[in-house]
Amino acid sequence: MNSDRIEKEVLLKAPLDRVWRAISHAEEFGQWFGVRFDGPFEPGASLTGVITPTAVDDDVAKAQEPHAGKADTWQIVAVEPQRRLAFRWHPYGVEDGVDYSKEPTTLVEFTLEDTADGVLLRIVESGFLAIPVERRQSAFQSNSEGWSAQTELIRKYLALSEKV
Repeated sequence: MNSDRIEKEVLLKAPLDRVWRAISHAEEFGQWFGVRFDGPFEPGASLTGVITPTAVDDDVAKAQEPHAGKADTWQIVAVEPQRRLAFRWHPYGVEDGVDYSKEPTTLVEFTLEDTADGVLLRIVESGFLAIPVERRQSAFQSNSEGWSAQTELIRKYLALSEKV
């Protein structure tokens, strides 16, 4: 098992441009992911993301609720239309009274591949070995579980938005 990176994949039954919009527009991303941003995703931007439970799944929203209102800085690394979104953040930075700003960040990359069966979304988060040892295991485990949930949330979000 690689303890430095998390990799998840999901095949989405939606057109590439629709999937791209769901991951590259901060407002749409926030609706399914469960965070509100203070600006758009643009390369080099530094945004504040505030946990705001997802509008897509009541059970996941309930799990996010204890962390509602917690904020973190997201550094947007890349926005490559219909191909890749990348950002840096502090993994599982939700503990009260902890200043994560001095810690290293991990790199999260969303990549899209148009296939005959739909759009393959790959989510890779790397850099956990740089996280302080006392937090590394819990951050890795929590984010691994979180990315599994997020792959389902984006699938649900796209299915719901198709019906609207």
